Amino acid sequence: MAVKERVGIVVSDKMQKTVVVAVENRAPHPKYRKIVVRTKRYKVHDEDDKCKVGDRVRIRETRPLSRTKRWAVVDILGEAAEA
Repeated sequence: MAVKERVGIVVSDKMQKTVVVAVENRAPHPKYRKIVVRTKRYKVHDEDDKCKVGDRVRIRETRPLSRTKRWAVVDILGEAAEA
């Protein structure tokens, strides 16, 4: 069975050892062919609390870690730009 992986942006890091990652999916509308952007948010396990809001991360599906958490951070692809 293939391991599911996604790439997304961290939108919240307020929880301990958990971040919320928004994954964008772009696909053409079946009838009108316009590109439609759909966003899905995943609760993701971040063991070392390294992820910050705005970071681009790769996540991987894992065993259930809590009621809503089924994904884990694999690596950080890009750091957030400091303001």
